[in-house]
Amino acid sequence: MENVQHTREEILNKDFKKTRIGTGYDITDVDAYLDEIISDYQAFQTNINELNNQNQKLKDQVAELTKQVSAVPTSAPKASPAPAVNTNMDILKRLSNLERRVFGASSDQFKRNQEKIDDKPEEVEDVIVKESSSQFAE
Repeated sequence: MENVQHTREEILNKDFKKTRIGTGYDITDVDAYLDEIISDYQAFQTNINELNNQNQKLKDQVAELTKQVSAVPTSAPKASPAPAVNTNMDILKRLSNLERRVFGASSDQFKRNQEKIDDKPEEVEDVIVKESSSQFAE
């Protein structure tokens, strides 16, 4: 729409020069103005054609995507993320068990640590850190 030269108001309020003979208008003035109006209409038509083409391409793209979505089988189970079953306590208990197996802690020490884990979860991390550091020192 950058090629448009006249607004609706300009066209409506246009005054032509009067001819010297009588009450008519200067033919060259009217022809020049009509040429400008024609070029505006051509610019409008070009813009309309471009927008129609773009609109059709977008409609085709929507139809294709809709077809692809509908082609996906709905009976297939959708992959859902695994539920967050593992809490921090579960992870710490597993970590404690792995450390016991790897470093060979005595079963009495393991039972004491397991009781601490069950009774006071906030101290679990301290127990595991102490147990690990004492086993590394050995």
